[in-house]
Amino acid sequence: MQLLKWVLNLLLVCSMLQVFPLPLAQTICSEADRAALLGFKAKILKDSTGSLSSWVGKDCCGGDWEGVGCNPTGRVNTLALQIPERDSTLYMKGTLSSSLGSLQFLEVLVISGMKFITGPIPESLSNLSRLKQLVLEDNSLQGNIPSGLGRLSFLQTLSLAGNHFNGVVPLSLGNLRNLVMLNLGRNSLTGSIPSSFKNLVHLQSFDLSFNLLSGFVPEFLGQFHNITFIDLSNNQLSGHLPVSLFNLVTLSDLSLSHNQLTGSIPDQVGNLKSLTSLSLSHNKLIGPIPASISRLQKLWSLNLSRNGFSNPLPAISSKGVPSLLSIDLSFNNLSLGTVPNWIMDRQLSDVNLASCKLRGAFPKFRPDSLSSIDLSSNLLTGTISTHFTNMTSLQKLKLSNNQLKFDLSELKVPDGISSIDLHSNQVFGSLSSILNNRTSSFLEVIDVSNNLISGTIPEFTEGLSLKVLNIGSNKIAGQIPSSISNLIELERLDISRNQITGTIPASLGQVVKLQWLDLSINRLTGKIPTSLLGIHSLRHANFRANRLCGEIPQGRPYNIFPASTYAYNLCLCGKPLQPCKGKKQEMVQ
Repeated sequence: MQLLKWVLNLLLVCSMLQVFPLPLAQTICSEADRAALLGFKAKILKDSTGSLSSWVGKDCCGGDWEGVGCNPTGRVNTLALQIPERDSTLYMKGTLSSSLGSLQFLEVLVISGMKFITGPIPESLSNLSRLKQLVLEDNSLQGNIPSGLGRLSFLQTLSLAGNHFNGVVPLSLGNLRNLVMLNLGRNSLTGSIPSSFKNLVHLQSFDLSFNLLSGFVPEFLGQFHNITFIDLSNNQLSGHLPVSLFNLVTLSDLSLSHNQLTGSIPDQVGNLKSLTSLSLSHNKLIGPIPASISRLQKLWSLNLSRNGFSNPLPAISSKGVPSLLSIDLSFNNLSLGTVPNWIMDRQLSDVNLASCKLRGAFPKFRPDSLSSIDLSSNLLTGTISTHFTNMTSLQKLKLSNNQLKFDLSELKVPDGISSIDLHSNQVFGSLSSILNNRTSSFLEVIDVSNNLISGTIPEFTEGLSLKVLNIGSNKIAGQIPSSISNLIELERLDISRNQITGTIPASLGQVVKLQWLDLSINRLTGKIPTSLLGIHSLRHANFRANRLCGEIPQGRPYNIFPASTYAYNLCLCGKPLQPCKGKKQEMVQ
């Protein structure tokens, strides 16, 4: 009975605690850690994110200090301040305080996307012996990578990408044997890939892209048996592809593009059974493409462009590379003649076969999946007027530098197409159809330069998305319509080498995003309107060889362009040419 009474009393106490809970002992953050965080805050001179404005009061562990996390004993173990990639308006300006090195219990340090945090990485960060993640991406940090980071033996993630670091990669980073992810990409690092990296056998992701690294692709990469991602692109690496690289059965993404690699692709490439993306473009690789590539069952993206690969192209069966969606063999030494059936008959999204010596009529691809076609710099002939009617997914079409001959006004393209490049063919007809409101509502790029197009420039309606309009080197006459002001997104306009007459419309000054303007070698008359001074983003302009007269707009950049910009006109004057008669030329501020 006494035992039962004791149990009932205990249950009563517990139920009362649920209704009237006793106050818990609150964990207040360590004063030393709070001081270290405030030391970091003091070095940030501008914070448009507003994150650091929450760092007030004595308790940095109460949940109110944005980006700060603590362990149960009140010690700061996380500092994570990150801006989304696409938000260009938010930033922090300042430097990293050495006080961060006093956060003895820190396990995660992420300061990413702040854009304007400059200066070096403080040496004191090498004291953070418990650190597991160090991410300082997309800031403006500079100097050498501290060798002391090699003492952070628990580190699993190290990313210093997207900064301005220079010098060699420290050998000491090879001591970080627990690293799973290493990203030093998008810096200015020099020297070779350290031999000490052979110790990083647990790596799953390895990115040194967009640096100035030289030397060979290390043979020891073949020992990284857990690796899934390797990107060494955009460096100055040379030598052959190490055969050991092609034994990595877990590797899914390999990019060695934009280097100076030589030799051929080993037959062992077919061993990469997990590979989904292979990019070896912009190197000096030669020889035939190995037939073993057909064994890559998961490969969906293959880019071998701008090398020296030669015939024969492997004969791949319909069951080979079954996952392939994107292929780029452009600018090699291939002489294909026609597009191989194993490319033609697939449901591909991107086909890039520029400069592959294709001949004859335009090939008939499967229409239901293609989003991008580049068959430029070949020997294609005939018409393409109705080839794209059913290609409802097509967004980019590049057929420049061929021998295509058709009436532009008869070209039928899908409503959602964004880019058309037909320059340097034998296209004739007028611009009216390609620039009508239905077709061009999504169009951002039109390049039909160096053809036989005639007629006039049509009126531009509102709502157009054009960023590039190049109609140069044709036989287009008439005037520039004042409705050109409707091209509010336009960045590049080239109507050079035509037969355009009339004056330059003042409304052109409303195209304020314009960066490139070429009106040269036409029959334009009148003055260059001063309204063009409203285009502050202009970097290049050419008015030469017209019949223009009067004072050049006296403001930047027009009065500092070279004199050749205005040469061979009727009577232009003012800086950078001779002063106008009867008017003293003003000094440039």
